Amino acid sequence: MRILFIHSDFIEYRVKEKAVEAAEKFTKEWERVEDCLVSFISVERKDDENVARKAIDEIVDVAEKVNAKRLVIYPYAHLSSDLSDPETAKKILTLIELGLKDKYDVHRAPFGWYKSFTISCKGHPLSELSKQIGGEEEPEALKKETTIKTYWKILYEGNLFDIDNFDFTGYEKLRDFVSYEISGTRAVVDVPPHVKYMRSLEIADYEEGSDSGNLRYYPRGKLIKSLAENLVTNYVIDYGAMEVETPIMYDYEHPALKSYLQRFPARQYTVLSGEDRYFLRFSACFGQFLIAKDALITYKNLPLRLYELTRYSFRREKHGELVGLRRLRAFTMPDMHTFVPDIEKAKEEFLRQFKLSISVLKDFGLDLNDYEVAVRFTSDFYKENENFIKDLGSFVKKPILVQFWEEKFFYFVLKFEFNFVDNTKKAAALSTVQIDVDNAKRFNITYINENGNREYPLILHCSPSGAIERVIYAMLEKAEFMKKEGKKPVFPFWISPIQVRIIPVSEKHLEKAIEIGKNFEKEGIRVDVDDREITMQKKVREAEMEWIPYIVVIGDKEISQKILNVRDRYLDKTREIPLIDFIDELREKIRGKPVKRLNEDYLLSKRVKFV
Repeated sequence: MRILFIHSDFIEYRVKEKAVEAAEKFTKEWERVEDCLVSFISVERKDDENVARKAIDEIVDVAEKVNAKRLVIYPYAHLSSDLSDPETAKKILTLIELGLKDKYDVHRAPFGWYKSFTISCKGHPLSELSKQIGGEEEPEALKKETTIKTYWKILYEGNLFDIDNFDFTGYEKLRDFVSYEISGTRAVVDVPPHVKYMRSLEIADYEEGSDSGNLRYYPRGKLIKSLAENLVTNYVIDYGAMEVETPIMYDYEHPALKSYLQRFPARQYTVLSGEDRYFLRFSACFGQFLIAKDALITYKNLPLRLYELTRYSFRREKHGELVGLRRLRAFTMPDMHTFVPDIEKAKEEFLRQFKLSISVLKDFGLDLNDYEVAVRFTSDFYKENENFIKDLGSFVKKPILVQFWEEKFFYFVLKFEFNFVDNTKKAAALSTVQIDVDNAKRFNITYINENGNREYPLILHCSPSGAIERVIYAMLEKAEFMKKEGKKPVFPFWISPIQVRIIPVSEKHLEKAIEIGKNFEKEGIRVDVDDREITMQKKVREAEMEWIPYIVVIGDKEISQKILNVRDRYLDKTREIPLIDFIDELREKIRGKPVKRLNEDYLLSKRVKFV
């Protein structure tokens, strides 16, 4: 809301003609008010009853400062280019009028009419003031998150335990996760170690030319991201999903989307196109739902699965919560939606996608011991499906956190997340699946059943890995845990940007080193050659600092005996192996995994240093 205050000797206005169809009825075609504080008000899109209350306080504050007893509320659209709809504006102006009437003589010019007016400003230092009132839009779901009644338990071996009565000995990360969840605070206190690694390994970095939480990715980071994206996409397509592509921005005023925004706890980026207002998507839900709405679906097509890997999704997370790859404002999200006919099929898919997510994370080097499981549901769902919830806990064979909601406010009745607890004892959700019982009706998504009648399906939202950036975050944080245990940090082989580094002992061995490297390259293995004029010790040390899984040294002995001298980072030892056997071994390591070519120069002497 924007207000222009004029402390006036008088204002005189005359109603001329209707400006909008929703114009108010009026009783006075002409009015003159003497010795008054006039508030010219533009009501904006984001304004609500809370803004109306703030406006009342501001008007009272100015009236007291200028000692005004008579007030005029004058609707004035020309202070803003982001106006609310007429009905909202009338409602808020009425609230302001009613809130002032007890203490002041209040006059209000009619809304929605062109008017001529004459005003005489008193001309003292406080006679002309302006105010802007309001703030960020707060979706109803964000407000509800802080007020909805909820309670927490630990589920282990089929039994529920109060948090205070559970023995966390041996489950220290679960204890840290529980503390993090119940505290509700997401503010960054300590910078997690992965931030150091994402820079030193030339994966990603902060970008000062963009908004906070929007990162730049260097060649190795882009390669890692691309491989991760391909892995998840391959899993989902093998699972039976159809890949689609949808817009990154949507209309705030679209009826279904407007309703959905009030049920999803996220803050949006806003984009203006002329006077039209759009939000940048925070998931692929909107596009996939609008596709499904227009599709002809029958019971024979169910379960129907649509998938998109969004590059990017956007959420305007609070500035103090942003850090590295853990919490961003722009991120890459694999997003699958499965349409099923009933709750039994939904539970069946939920369990399958639970297992799918475990498999996906395992390929990133993250097993069940590396993350904590949270299952969240409404109390009503639990009463009807208690055994199903307990079976989830039994499947992972370790204690999990469960959260009960007393009522359903969000669109889902059940969800799980796999949460990674990092070295600062903060957590981030990776994989997640939700059972959605509302959005088919909201978006008018139907299917034709066996009897030829239309029904609304249930929808499962699934991200089998979570945001790709968070997967990289988790791998880097796990590497720090490995380092603390005295192990060498390393990526899984298939996703290591450089998989083999060949180091010639001297310049005379360079040609042979390049020749050997080409043998790896032919098999889809990313290899480079350190041809720089520095010492052997420095070459090896730098390769170790880059977490290269295999360092191959080529000298006279290796050439004459046709045996490779390999420093194996996974086994933390040096071994000798014939070239063909080593290639066979590495080929096995990448079997079934995405393969991409090296996106840097083959020779280190020609490379750019980014950090």
